[in-house]
Amino acid sequence: MALINILEAVNKTLEQQMEKDPTVVVLGEDVGYEGGVFRATAGLQQKFGEERSFDTPLAEAGIIGTSIGMAINGLKPVAEIQFSGFMFPAYNQIATHVARYRNRSRGKYHLPMVIRMPYGGGIRALEHHSESLETLFAHIPGLKLVIPSTPYDAKGLLTAAIKDPDPVIFMEPKRIYRAFKQEVPDEEYIVPIGKAKLVKEGKDITVVAWGALVREVEKAIKLVEEDGISVELIDLRTIAPLDRETVIQSVQKTGRFLVVHEAVKSFGPGAELISIVNEKAFLSLEAPPTRLTGFDITVPLPKGEHHFIIDPQRIAYEIRKVVRY
Repeated sequence: MALINILEAVNKTLEQQMEKDPTVVVLGEDVGYEGGVFRATAGLQQKFGEERSFDTPLAEAGIIGTSIGMAINGLKPVAEIQFSGFMFPAYNQIATHVARYRNRSRGKYHLPMVIRMPYGGGIRALEHHSESLETLFAHIPGLKLVIPSTPYDAKGLLTAAIKDPDPVIFMEPKRIYRAFKQEVPDEEYIVPIGKAKLVKEGKDITVVAWGALVREVEKAIKLVEEDGISVELIDLRTIAPLDRETVIQSVQKTGRFLVVHEAVKSFGPGAELISIVNEKAFLSLEAPPTRLTGFDITVPLPKGEHHFIIDPQRIAYEIRKVVRY
């Protein structure tokens, strides 16, 4: 067992999978010689050479287009988009080719590729560095979308993503890259894609979150426990496909529902989850299902970012409001 953070878990997983499978290659802007902006790929080029860990031009469409050709021809590319807000030039490739190849070829071709990207705010970054763009990927059939919140899940989910025969978007909450450490097994293991994690059992309200906000909800739970409120916390882990069953069963038990996410409110993942709760657990509800989200604005620049980021106090306020409805 190693005591590591999320960033180290990503790095060690890539190293382990490259050792086990010679078809796994890593590519992206600065991922080779420099080891990436956050050093997620540090040491891989030195160990595996420039043919398996290499830098690309600053051309996101080219990164993904190249990865498509690699995947069709027997490789397993792990492509990095340096920040999620930089993925728009590549979105055409993702939406029109990556997501569609299995259907387009009627199953003859599939794309075993992973697209990694740091996402979310909280690090006082510049424009295009802090977006939470889950909806843009989850809305496209043919893509899987994974977001870990712990080092253990980061390794298990990334391993599953690399081994998956179809494309996986792997969004990494950069705000908690180095926030905490956890014991993680040295050997290979898989956390199944499409299965949420019950972080904490409770009886008064179900709260669903993912990525960096799982830790913020955990802090909020300590605040509301002083009021005698028992919270059941679910880490969704996978946005597509959604683990509907875990969410529904929890709401049927607690009778109340709150989803917390950093992405903007309108047409976001929270709206989909509330629809699922209304459709499948309506008769169990004792209060309207609620969402606490980012505002419908561009993420502010550093001086104003704290107004956008959801903190434990706001989460605790919403939990109390739903429970006391």
